[in-house]
Amino acid sequence: MTASTTAPMMPTVMTSAPETRDARFWDRLSARYARQPVADPVAYARTLERTRGYLHARTRVLELGCGTGSTALQLAGDVAEYIATDLSPEMIRIGNQRLAESPVPGLSFEAGTVQDMAQEGPFDVILGFNYLHLVRDLPGTLAVISKLLAPGGVFISKTPCLREMNPLIRGLVIPVMQAVGKAPHVASFSVAGLEDALHDADFALELTENHAGKGDDHRPFVVARPW
Repeated sequence: MTASTTAPMMPTVMTSAPETRDARFWDRLSARYARQPVADPVAYARTLERTRGYLHARTRVLELGCGTGSTALQLAGDVAEYIATDLSPEMIRIGNQRLAESPVPGLSFEAGTVQDMAQEGPFDVILGFNYLHLVRDLPGTLAVISKLLAPGGVFISKTPCLREMNPLIRGLVIPVMQAVGKAPHVASFSVAGLEDALHDADFALELTENHAGKGDDHRPFVVARPW
């Protein structure tokens, strides 16, 4: 399979008003987001290295919340097929633009949510980097991820656990920014809370690591498999 350099796929029509608001927020932020450098290059490099250990030439991968495609472009060359998704059509447009400039066989970008991928499974690996804290229905999202995985498949997550952060940030700064449209919906859970949510969704935790290259990031790298 080769990467397409044709026009991007049409975005999925969203029926949920909150999801539509979320998509519009990220659409507005997409150009600035694409220009931002990686905040912690050491941690990012370790995450990529660890993730590659679960990929091989025949792997079918789904990435959720791919943003403008930086991680997809790094990892897709190692697998048979890699579908990178985001609910923001503008993020996906930029991802497709990057793909056209640097084609990667087997990589495609699609606008939509995990629910929109229900007919696209099964996948050997599902990735969610900086993703789970942004979904509005964590139990429902994890349930769909579990159903999308092939037997023996693995879910890999690395997402901020805001309960571990300064309470002023999660209790005051973020709500104020949300009130003026400067921050998206954000769920606040601890590392233990995230692990509990995975257990409740019938995932067995295989690995939990801290990849922070500086300080204590509270953004655990988690590998889980459905029971």
